[in-house]
Amino acid sequence: MPKDYSRTLRIGDQIQRELALMIPREVKDPRLGFVTITGVEVSRDLGHAKVFITLMDDDADKIQQSLHILTDASGLLRSRLGQAIKLRSLPQLHFYFDESTQRGARLSALIERAVAEDQQHAND
Repeated sequence: MPKDYSRTLRIGDQIQRELALMIPREVKDPRLGFVTITGVEVSRDLGHAKVFITLMDDDADKIQQSLHILTDASGLLRSRLGQAIKLRSLPQLHFYFDESTQRGARLSALIERAVAEDQQHAND
């Protein structure tokens, strides 16, 4: 394996794949919306993992509620990960909302609006 794809990156990718399958299956809370895991960053000592998620709903209250539900279920998810991934110790899971998709959509809308205004000024 080349050095640019370190062990922490491989473990993060494996955690991301497993959590994407586990969350809909294991977390039975009806308040939890459709969760997409966009990335996992594992610390160098493998003690902590930042799990970045996005939701279909943009409501801030729903986002906080979903993060709270996932934080409460992190112990269950971690134990299930222990069965799926063979590591001496699994990292603690910390869930964060990934704002990059919303930011990207906002920037795309701004660019489209600027292009439309330029075309309108060119036609005038």
